[in-house]
Formats: sequence, C-alpha cells, structure tokens
Amino acid sequence: MKVALEKHAVVTGGGTGVGAEIASHLAEQGVKVTIAGRRREPLDLVASTNANIFAVTADITDESSVTDLFAEATRMHGPVNIVIANAGAAESAPFAKIGLDDFQRMLNINLTGTFLTFQKGLEHLKGQEYGRLIAIASTAGLRGFSYVSHYAAAKHGVVGMVRSLALELANKPITVNAVCPGFTETPMLQRSLENIMQKTGMSEDQARAALYKDNPLQRFIQPDEVAATVAWLIGEGARSVTGQSISVSGGETQ
Repeated sequence: MKVALEKHAVVTGGGTGVGAEIASHLAEQGVKVTIAGRRREPLDLVASTNANIFAVTADITDESSVTDLFAEATRMHGPVNIVIANAGAAESAPFAKIGLDDFQRMLNINLTGTFLTFQKGLEHLKGQEYGRLIAIASTAGLRGFSYVSHYAAAKHGVVGMVRSLALELANKPITVNAVCPGFTETPMLQRSLENIMQKTGMSEDQARAALYKDNPLQRFIQPDEVAATVAWLIGEGARSVTGQSISVSGGETQ
C-alpha cells in the first residue's frame, strides 16, 4: 500500500499579500506551511488562522538567514519538499533617476533572494522522491514596463534562472517553475496606486484604470488566483510541467 506523501512548503514573504494567500490555500489542503518574513507580527497573524501554518523570521537577502530558515523549518515540522520563493518588492522611477543603490536593492530582494531561497531549499529536496521549486515572478519578467526597468531586470533574471535550473534538474523528480501574475490586488499594489495618485493627481479610480488598461479582463488579478495556480503546480497533474513561466494576467499580451 502506497503511503500518502506528506507535503511541507516553505513560503517566503508569507506575512502579507500573495504569500499569505498561498500559505492559507495550501494549509487548507492539508499541506504543512512554514512562512517566512522579516517582521514577526504579520507572520504570527497569518499563522494564527490555521494550525498547519508556522512562522519563522528570516531575511531572504542574507545567506545565513536563509540557511537557518530551512534548518528551523525542517527541525520543527519535518522535511521540506516544496519551496515557494514569493518575497519581493517593487519600486518605480524613470530610468535616468534610478540610483545604483536603487538598482541593487531590486536585484537583491527579487533576484538574489530567489536564488538563495532556491539554492538552500534545493539542498533539502535532494534525495527525496518529490520536489517543487516555484518562484512568484511577474509579467514584468516576461515583458517591459515603463519606469520599472530595475524591477523588470530582476524579474527577467528570475525567469531565466527558473528555465536554466529546470534543465539541470530534469533527470530528478523536482520541477522548477515561475508564476507570473499581472497587477495583483495586494498592499504592494496599493502603495503603487498611492504613488501614482501623488505624482499625477489622478483619482484612485483613474490610477487603477491606468494600471490595468492592458488587461483584457479590465480588472486586477486576485491573490487567490495566484494561489490556485501554485496549488496546481504542486499537484500530481503538473508533474511534467517544468521550466515554465505561467502568466496569470487576464490575457495580457506578452
């Protein structure tokens, strides 16, 4: 008789937005979920909603912190076999006004953070008969957007890393994929809206319309839609899906 696989996912940036939604969605399906982030309070709030969710503070830009994250997750809740690199940040500015520190910050959080999360997570997946590495990227990893060239560069890097790592691991029972949402209804999006309103004098409705004008559905993506895509990728039906960048964007032209 085949023993049911016990799944344990680590989700970075799990205290708010898409990360919190992914954690809740997977936990409701019986997956053990360790959520990570720099601030303890939002992590504990998410963990309090489901007994399958556990919180660990970590900084994804710090190698030793990411190493400790996976060691603690394994020690407390068993082997990790799903790694979801969700933590990220977005900033906007005209290209000529992006300072080197701004550029490096976007790379550190969005690209280096994913690299470290995947690399340290992969150490725990090796030798297991099942593994999933999933990066929450962005449609900015598939196409260009004005005023976010540093963010887009980082997300394009994530997509390239996913495609390359999937080839390296093709002979292993480990898949590697990116989920690329369009503008998604999260606190990070709200900050972007406020920035647009402040700089342009637009109303919130006008700012919203400006952001989703390229979305044929004419609305923002909802976090549960991203979480459902992740849930499919960790399932048996997606065992042959690897090296892909799945756009969850309402049909935006890539």
